[in-house]
Amino acid sequence: MKNSLMLFIAFLALTACSKHQGKKNVAITGIDSTLRPGDDFFRYVNGKWYDSVSIPASQAGVGAYMFMNFPQRMKLQGILDSISKSNNPKGSIAQKVGDFYASGMDTVTINKRGYEPIKPLLAKIEAINDLPSLMDFVSNEVKAENYSIIAFGVSPDQKNSSMNIAEIYQTGVGLPDRDYYFKSDSSTVAIQKAYKKYLASLFQLTGSNADEAKKNADLVYSIDKQIAVSHKTKVELRDVQANYNKIAVTNLVKRHPNIDWTTFLKNVGAKTDSINVCQPAYYDALNKLLKTIPINNWKIYLKANSIERYAEYLSKPFADASFEYTKVLSGQAVQKSRGEKMANVIDNYLGEALGELYVKKYFSEDAKKRMLTLVNNLQKAYANRIDKLEWMSPVTKQKAKEKLFAITKKIGYPDKWRDYSKVQIARNTYFENVVSASKAAYQFQLAKVGKAVDRSEWYTTVPTVTAYNNPTANEIVFPAGILQPPYFDNNADDALNYGGIGMVIGHEITHTFDDQGAQYDKDGNLKDWWTKEDYAQFKSRIQQVIDLYSTYTVLNDLHINGAMTVGENTADIAGIAVAYDAFKMTQQGKGNEKIDGFTPDQRFFISIAKIWRVKMKDEFLRLWINNNPHSPPNWRVNGPLMNTTPFYDAFNVKPGDKMFLPKKDRITIW
Repeated sequence: MKNSLMLFIAFLALTACSKHQGKKNVAITGIDSTLRPGDDFFRYVNGKWYDSVSIPASQAGVGAYMFMNFPQRMKLQGILDSISKSNNPKGSIAQKVGDFYASGMDTVTINKRGYEPIKPLLAKIEAINDLPSLMDFVSNEVKAENYSIIAFGVSPDQKNSSMNIAEIYQTGVGLPDRDYYFKSDSSTVAIQKAYKKYLASLFQLTGSNADEAKKNADLVYSIDKQIAVSHKTKVELRDVQANYNKIAVTNLVKRHPNIDWTTFLKNVGAKTDSINVCQPAYYDALNKLLKTIPINNWKIYLKANSIERYAEYLSKPFADASFEYTKVLSGQAVQKSRGEKMANVIDNYLGEALGELYVKKYFSEDAKKRMLTLVNNLQKAYANRIDKLEWMSPVTKQKAKEKLFAITKKIGYPDKWRDYSKVQIARNTYFENVVSASKAAYQFQLAKVGKAVDRSEWYTTVPTVTAYNNPTANEIVFPAGILQPPYFDNNADDALNYGGIGMVIGHEITHTFDDQGAQYDKDGNLKDWWTKEDYAQFKSRIQQVIDLYSTYTVLNDLHINGAMTVGENTADIAGIAVAYDAFKMTQQGKGNEKIDGFTPDQRFFISIAKIWRVKMKDEFLRLWINNNPHSPPNWRVNGPLMNTTPFYDAFNVKPGDKMFLPKKDRITIW
């Protein structure tokens, strides 16, 4: 192991000083030179674009980051349109993907069927007459990924990361988060009313009169709210230690007699002697609610849950009802096109099959090679930063570097593609195709219980514009979808790529050492590897991040939740710092040659602002602030740059500028 580590360090030394500066043909445009960069760098770089761009009516926002998935779905739709018109061999990837897409585009058949596809499901609910039959229904629906009151999954054991374990987690509410049930501000009340109206619409569409539908909706909302009381908040959910509660099934059976875990596990096909109960308080409360809430009320609740689960796959009135609720949440003006919706559905249910087709058309192997060089250079820069930390002892530094160099790097697409042979797809049965894909996905997960973890598995689809860090595998993952402008451009100079995808790489590496990731060892186990003194120093710096970001506002007076976003904010601050250090290892970074009138350092920081170039509806921004662990885009630029001294030097940021922080107040963690 030690020899392997030394060889790897030597390899990094060889690759660190990249001389590849690209073709230098990517121009920087749109800078607002009337603004001081140190007052609002996000607007200095993006303001002209922001003020002139229009958000498409079918979207809640426009620009980079998650909103790049809109043009991505247009690419996917092009692939799907073509393949669905071909004569593909039965059982092939092309047949399954093409026919699934065609079945969803056949709105004539879908609309003709109305809610016929879920009538058998509603009949099963109607037949429930006691608690055992209620729980039989709940458990059998889990096998189709219809999680009503029990959310069952399989994940690596947090304290034995090489093995998979069954786990259950809190569920059961229809609003985005438990807090929506307890707030009384006008925007939240509007969402509550829209949700109740949506529930009533679903009941009316399945045969209830208006009065009965409203009564049922109020009842469902009441049960939701009783469930929500037991839910942990988003801040509480960040406590990874508290989310690990490995409990013997025999003890769960005694603890929750009304749930009847023995029968549940038998019904779902899970053979295990223990379960990780991520949020025990929820299941303790559920066990009581199963007795205190009458069976007939539970039946109404389960009907609402089941109709809502499948509303998007039924006839147009159901999709319209769903959208009426969604637009209150997001501000989106009109529904997405059918083609865009279907591209998203196929990406969700046959993601790797579609990803395989995407890679063949849109992803360059040269991009993958250059990306690996970038990752390696960021890793080396990170090691150098660890060595220079004044607050960390040598023994913890050594363990941190061991963890750093143990990171697995996944770039572009998986080494092996998922097998979808158990998914049955027909061209004229859209609803049944969704159910078949859901059941196959469940069986794929179930087969992992008690088995060794497959470290080659990916947890995002290839075309998605995202990146992630998986702490239980100590891995960072960059799918092909994000390896395009503005994040990555194989024709661009190093300044733009290190400021773009380099910042993202640094961000994902930092998740290995953020408030959550720092609690895992190099093998992905929840295990303390810190000295007591070093961890106290680390926690004090994490608190600085929480305190600073809690002062930032959007929409005049809506504060960022510093405690909820601390992991992402920490990753942004350190991600920029390490990306800058890695950039300074390159030939361009060592020089001072201007391109388009900007120095290399200026181009680096401008690139950072461009990758978070986003404009969104106010409603969606509120949704973001309440639920997203990332800060909103303008603060993903200005927040970390306020703590980045080289940015001050590059743009002559002085006292009096709105982004200025005294050097003693600038946060350095890694």
